[in-house]
Amino acid sequence: MSSFIFSNEDIAKLETREQLVAYLNGKEANLQKPQERADYKQDLEKLQIELLKLQNWIMKHNKRVAVIFEGRDAAGKGGAIRRFRRYLNPRSARVVALGKPSDIEKGQWYFRRHVKEMPNPGEIVFFDRSWYNRAVVEPVMGFCSTREYQLFTQQVPEFEHMLYEDGVILVKFWFAISREEQEKRFKSRETNPLKQWKISPVDLKAQGLWTEYSHYIKEMFIKTHTEYSPWIIVKTDNKLEARLESLRYLLSLFDYEGKDEAEIMLYPDPNVVHRFYRSIIV
Repeated sequence: MSSFIFSNEDIAKLETREQLVAYLNGKEANLQKPQERADYKQDLEKLQIELLKLQNWIMKHNKRVAVIFEGRDAAGKGGAIRRFRRYLNPRSARVVALGKPSDIEKGQWYFRRHVKEMPNPGEIVFFDRSWYNRAVVEPVMGFCSTREYQLFTQQVPEFEHMLYEDGVILVKFWFAISREEQEKRFKSRETNPLKQWKISPVDLKAQGLWTEYSHYIKEMFIKTHTEYSPWIIVKTDNKLEARLESLRYLLSLFDYEGKDEAEIMLYPDPNVVHRFYRSIIV
């Protein structure tokens, strides 16, 4: 790409976005990435407006909505949650990111500390990881026994069915990325001082244990994907796409007031977002 310079005279003539784009095209500037970013921000804002409408509907009708964000390390869960949460009313929306269980919690029923975080009437709760740590991370890293793992997989469908029967609307996202993309994001974390806090000993072992993780991920889907509590796979290496399409999926589930006035597509790309089926390996 040839270099170019804005002159004060050139800038003074630019009054619209279209004129700026035409000027840059004339200079043979590569506008693909800036254009993609601009489109993303525009779409994100429109979807966040719809999410506010949905929150108002949840509050008005005393609905209880729990949204789980799961995925491999560096899959983009936290970034997606921040976009979901950013403009919502904090009185009826919160994020749950539980740390390592205490010694007392280790002696309790595994689901107890998660039950305490379930949404109240009129509230939406975003789980940054969840009880599914025991389905993948814990058995891979040796943090639970075989018996504890087996008991967990037996109880999950029953636990989630009880939530369903009690009126909790549970949405389970799995953010799926490639091995190459995960490695790329790990390296970015290592070199960026603003992201180094995200690196943990578990993260450092993730690449070497890719096959083991894949095995338990597949088992988790097979054993815990149900009609009343399905797994929703968000499969893309593009973080921006993952955020937008997961937002669309959540919005598509509800018939909230003002939905028909949306200025953006509210149904996700089926090539990116889909339910898990046993023939699919992620």
